[in-house]
Amino acid sequence: MHIALYKPDIPQNTAAIIRLSACLNFKVHIIEPCGFNLSDPRFKRVVMDYIGLSKILKYEDYDIFVKKNKKSRIILMTTKAKKSYLNFRFKKQDILLFGRESAGVPEDLHNTIRNKLKIPLHKKARSLNVAMSVAIAISEALRQNKL
Repeated sequence: MHIALYKPDIPQNTAAIIRLSACLNFKVHIIEPCGFNLSDPRFKRVVMDYIGLSKILKYEDYDIFVKKNKKSRIILMTTKAKKSYLNFRFKKQDILLFGRESAGVPEDLHNTIRNKLKIPLHKKARSLNVAMSVAIAISEALRQNKL
């Protein structure tokens, strides 16, 4: 399984996702530009020594990311989706794409992605923290694929 982060801008969230990836053995794709440097102390404090156990791939932009991952389905996790992640059949090579914490993904990119899923929330809630969303979605994908 794979997670992709589109231009992440909060170092602590990215670090938590990388640490989770090390523990659960999935790859993290980072689509640049990243809103911080990986030497940022806030990032290092959360990622600790797990960065060495992680499989991190970086891409200069979204187009390069797509070209390098043609064999995988890209699934956008977004609050704007109609379909719940619980009503979707994940495959082993899927890449779950998460947008920026501050802005999601641009509308034109949103419109080009076929598979869009949401995590159902209480009607008064706006969104989850991106690291929490990754943990929820990837755990269901891993469960379905018995990984």
